[in-house]
Amino acid sequence: MTAQPESTPLVKNLVGRLSAFRSADVNARVAGVLLKRAYVEGSEVKKGQLLFEIDPAPLKAALASAQAQLAKDQAILGQSRADFARYQRLHQQKSIAEQTYTDQKFLVQQNEATVKADQASVQTARINLGYAYVTSPIDGRAGQQQVTEGALVGQGSATLLTTVSQLDPLYVNFTIGVNDLNELQTAAERGDIQLAEPNKTTVKITLPDGTPYSESGTVDFSAPTVDPSTGSITLRALLPNPKFRLLPGTYVTLKMAMGVRHNAFLIPQAAVQRDITGTYVLVVGKDGTVAHRNVTTDGTHGVDWVITSGLNAGDPVIVSGLQTVQIGGKAKTEPWQPPSSAAKAKGAAGASATASGSK
Repeated sequence: MTAQPESTPLVKNLVGRLSAFRSADVNARVAGVLLKRAYVEGSEVKKGQLLFEIDPAPLKAALASAQAQLAKDQAILGQSRADFARYQRLHQQKSIAEQTYTDQKFLVQQNEATVKADQASVQTARINLGYAYVTSPIDGRAGQQQVTEGALVGQGSATLLTTVSQLDPLYVNFTIGVNDLNELQTAAERGDIQLAEPNKTTVKITLPDGTPYSESGTVDFSAPTVDPSTGSITLRALLPNPKFRLLPGTYVTLKMAMGVRHNAFLIPQAAVQRDITGTYVLVVGKDGTVAHRNVTTDGTHGVDWVITSGLNAGDPVIVSGLQTVQIGGKAKTEPWQPPSSAAKAKGAAGASATASGSK
């Protein structure tokens, strides 16, 4: 086949790990005895859905006590205001001492402050009573119950009851070497490649069993610093998971489409060989002589190797008949055809080779 340069997708093969889009720990925020669990472990729950109930009786009593104290202090405030109104009239008539009038004025202010403090206490008691009914903070899948009914929870510190994780979408976290990134940026400056915009860089993942995942993800985060222990940069992609086929913690292989590579050669895998010196192909010169040509590959595209250096436009590359030719020997060529209609059709002329004089 005649090698012809073309633009191909710039793809990096990486390994990543899935993590939940959001994960919220559900804790007991008040002390009490856990009465019941109100959800099915491992089921989907909605934000605000009841998950656990803590014994509300002590909290109801605390609320009633706070309300009673508020009512008492409101009555005292009402009495002090009535006395102050009477003292105002007497003060205008100069029938009482100035000190008595002033004392009553400040007493009203003190009682007003006491009522405000009581109102705050009632509000706090109501909040604590609400905490007895533990609800889900987000939509997601509720995990395993961490504390059984009858246990004392929230005593001195928050007690973890369960975890709710949002599984659609998911994050896939992976890294890329800083040297690789620098090479890509240098190639982009030379014009060899064109990098995609940050919010348009996509990833396709392959499941552990080798099955391609149907949904594509989009890179949404790149760490601003290099990890000094690994010399790599952390990236993250957002991946749809509508059928919950993927689970957090799974390791996956991924292909990151970073842009377009210019002037690359797509060569069938059968034509690319390897030995102790590296990767090479066999080409046929203008005089019919077979030559060894070292090449550099950068992954695959479909069923072809992507060759970034080592070939020139118009080089006749031997695809089949490799076992019948020798380097430095003569060969005659004929057009090469893909083995099946499913293989990628080549626009350029193809060739298969045999040693001159052989069948």
